Amino acid sequence: MFRSMVDVLASQAAAHPARTAFRFLATGDVDDAGAGVADVSYAALDRRSRAIGAALHERGLAGARAILLHPPGLEFIAAYLGCLAAATVAVPGLPPQGRVLKARAVSRIRRMIADADARVILATKPVIAALDAISEHLPELDEITCVATEDIPDEAGGSWRASDLTADSIAFLQYTSGSTSAPRGVMVTHGNLMDNQVVLSRGMGHTPEIVEEYGGELYVSWLPLYHDLGLIAPVLNNLYLGGTSTLFSPLHFLQKPERWLTALSRYRPHTSGGPNFAYELCLRDATPELLGRLDLSRWRVALNAAEPLRAGTLRRFAETFAPAGFRPGALHPGYGLAEATLMVSGGPVGQEPRTAPAGDGAAADGEWVSCGPPGAGLTVVIADAARRAECPEGEVGEVWVAGASVTQGYWRNARATREVFGASLADGRGGFLRTGDLGFMRDGELYVTGRQKDLLVIDGRNHYPQDIELTVESAHPAVRAGCVAAFSVADEGDATAGERPVVVAEVAAADASAVGAGWHGEAEAAIRGAIGRAHGLALAAVVLIEPGTVPKTSSGKIQRAAARAAYLGGTLAAVGP
Repeated sequence: MFRSMVDVLASQAAAHPARTAFRFLATGDVDDAGAGVADVSYAALDRRSRAIGAALHERGLAGARAILLHPPGLEFIAAYLGCLAAATVAVPGLPPQGRVLKARAVSRIRRMIADADARVILATKPVIAALDAISEHLPELDEITCVATEDIPDEAGGSWRASDLTADSIAFLQYTSGSTSAPRGVMVTHGNLMDNQVVLSRGMGHTPEIVEEYGGELYVSWLPLYHDLGLIAPVLNNLYLGGTSTLFSPLHFLQKPERWLTALSRYRPHTSGGPNFAYELCLRDATPELLGRLDLSRWRVALNAAEPLRAGTLRRFAETFAPAGFRPGALHPGYGLAEATLMVSGGPVGQEPRTAPAGDGAAADGEWVSCGPPGAGLTVVIADAARRAECPEGEVGEVWVAGASVTQGYWRNARATREVFGASLADGRGGFLRTGDLGFMRDGELYVTGRQKDLLVIDGRNHYPQDIELTVESAHPAVRAGCVAAFSVADEGDATAGERPVVVAEVAAADASAVGAGWHGEAEAAIRGAIGRAHGLALAAVVLIEPGTVPKTSSGKIQRAAARAAYLGGTLAAVGP
């Protein structure tokens, strides 16, 4: 039994040193003759991680926190594994890139440096140069060392010595997305990582036999490496199984979603996935010409996780890509969160996802999608938190999770740790993680219905914001998909009237400049009408805003609390009269 991913990597390097562990598509294209495709073998990755680990150890950084600010690519993987090899606590972060993301990234880096009390930043030379260029906004750089990991020679690994890692040793801090609160550093131990690899492998049918059947091709992924879904599944689970992962940048996927499908067709892996919006983007690009040159027949696990699942999306994707060999049984909705390392439920493999009819005030498309049964060794209960009692089957309550994948808590945040971890039921069962998500169980499978803190309670009825947002997206062509926030505010005219719903929606760039042409009033009327018909709600306000200005987390989730604060503070970038 392996103690850590350090042991796993050493074992894989000894068993098949020449096998490609990871390949990276520099431009996202499989046949780019210019930038080419970079790859690294298990033996080379082991040498590289030991070299970085030795360099960190020589700097006395065992136990210290190191912020990783690499762009997508193989150097991030080597640096992350190097931290594990040195017993340095890795802190994956989003590097500053582009004018739109720079301000958000700088703010997040500052918070991470302060909260983690980091002593070193590991990055590439271009990123360090970019940090130097904005150093006036990052005075913290005066107190922290920046190391370009590509400057560490492989020969440095000759002085590496194994650290005394235990299951309780912290492997890394995974900062939460902050969709409903300020980001918190989740303390993920080596024991948590190893347990969740078992959960992932069994949940997605990953066995040594599957790896061999697929010629080692296990994953294709464009997911951000600094995010738990992009790191722990296509990177660490691939490492755990000794397979090959093909990776490329999320920016290249967003620029041209068909790159994902083309990579799947070229490398024919067993598993790949992303949030629901990724499948919607692919549907928009599904031309007859594209379908004619794809072969998706080997894609067995199409993971859909990290944001609300849509039954309509799943069905349309299966139907649209059936001519390319895609099978409905490959659809694999899942549920997880950083506080449980990653995966909580998913699957079963090969079975079309189950659905359940939505109740009053629920899903806009009329159905909830099952996230599958709990993973190996995990216990999931639906709790009435106020009564500390388990809810009957089919009744919505808070999702509570227990098991060895549940992490230790939040870094240097004892209060939040007490509130979220170690909950107990009145019948004596304890050790539960309170996820803050709402859901229900049916026939042994979990259905997640929304976030407790985001729930809108209007006139005594519960409304899920993501369902209101979906209705708004389809109400008028000017609304940008995935860029809508719904929340509630107190009725200004009557303090006793309770909360009223508000919608904030980004508009397409062309429409943002069409003020005065009757467009604004038309869009607002369409949104109000659609919300009234679908949800029986009268909106207190509809605010149409500039493209790219709705608050989002680093992983692209809508920050509804931030949107609400901006609305109340009058700081939204509104367009129109």
